[in-house]
Amino acid sequence: MDSKKLRAILQERLEGHQWRFTYNRDDDSLRIEDDTSKKGITISLPGIIAKWNQEKDSAIDEVVYYVEESLKVMNRTLELTGKEKQIFPVIRSTSFPTESNEGTKLIYSDHTAETRIYYAVDLGTTYRLIDKNMVEREQWDFERIKEIAKFNIRSLSHAVKEDHVAGNTFYFLNSNDGYDASKILNEAFLQKMSSKIEGTMAVAVPHQDVLIIVDIKNDTGYDILAQMTMAFFANGRVPITALSFLYENHDLEPIFILGKNKPINKK
Repeated sequence: MDSKKLRAILQERLEGHQWRFTYNRDDDSLRIEDDTSKKGITISLPGIIAKWNQEKDSAIDEVVYYVEESLKVMNRTLELTGKEKQIFPVIRSTSFPTESNEGTKLIYSDHTAETRIYYAVDLGTTYRLIDKNMVEREQWDFERIKEIAKFNIRSLSHAVKEDHVAGNTFYFLNSNDGYDASKILNEAFLQKMSSKIEGTMAVAVPHQDVLIIVDIKNDTGYDILAQMTMAFFANGRVPITALSFLYENHDLEPIFILGKNKPINKK
């Protein structure tokens, strides 16, 4: 599978809609846009190809479903009032756009040097990021949105799977509800996990559908975490960051992990 073949498959699967397809050779991405509203989404092809190599047609099925549901949501007016229980924080990389393709500013909060917090309304099969127009139209206060989102993220499942590798303990939060990475914002959960840590606590959010917490007890643990985070980052549908974080005293510090070495804090 290469980008050219994948583009052809996606365009064939998504035909029948009034959508325009534009390929960007520079970053190997495909823009899918509604001809009437000019609203659309951009998908990165390398990540889908990597996933196809492992999951075959199910990887393409997932992308087709994601595109169809996302464009359906984009083309309807969304109200915040009455949807308070559906507002959640969404972690993205700091390179993620701060405005929509139509030029509307998205609302967000700073988080770390590598990550940023956006806010979304959950619509069941997908979600829509909250923009400035939505907030102003209903005269909502931004602080209210942040507090609601912070409260709602605590209501989601925080069940973890545990694995032991080379004397280190890895915890994986992967419930596939679309907000696994965002659960890094649940301070009570991080503190609970911290109480179990015997060595050094590290955290990673390589893509939106996983949160990795590690009890690092030796140098090998750092190397394994670096390799694992990079692999997740490369294969995630919505990549966030390949860097990990040290968690100490309620603070997340981004770190570089060099092979066979302990981490270097990123200043």
